[in-house]
Amino acid sequence: MQFAGTVTIEAPRAEVWKFLTDPHAVGQCAPGLESLEIIIPDKQFKAVAAIGFGSVSVKFNINVEWLELDPPNRGKLKGRGSAPGSAVEGSSEMTLRDLPNGSTDMDWTADVVVFGTIASLASRLMGGLTRRLTGDFFNCVKAKIEG
Repeated sequence: MQFAGTVTIEAPRAEVWKFLTDPHAVGQCAPGLESLEIIIPDKQFKAVAAIGFGSVSVKFNINVEWLELDPPNRGKLKGRGSAPGSAVEGSSEMTLRDLPNGSTDMDWTADVVVFGTIASLASRLMGGLTRRLTGDFFNCVKAKIEG
């Protein structure tokens, strides 16, 4: 499944970059995040997140790695996670650009694939769930950065 969007954040690009590339900062807004561990600073981290699909909740152990960091312009990461009988793989990319009023536009893309027993359930619910979780995530990010 592929997702994309643009979010305008009322803050300078360097401030937006700093927040979005700090796993502990951005983790405050990650839906279902239960724990986070930095393995290699600015390179790799692990997370445990519980995601609900209707009445079913699945806890994924996720390994995330930054593939590219071009401060404060562009970043790309990939992640792989597993849960009993299921797995998820994904990648995401963001590009930041200055707006004339001092705000920042963030263009983002995400490509997510779910495998295993949760895949059939996820395929029916993922679109609506992802829109809701993405909206919640970016509302939180904006609130945290904009203060």
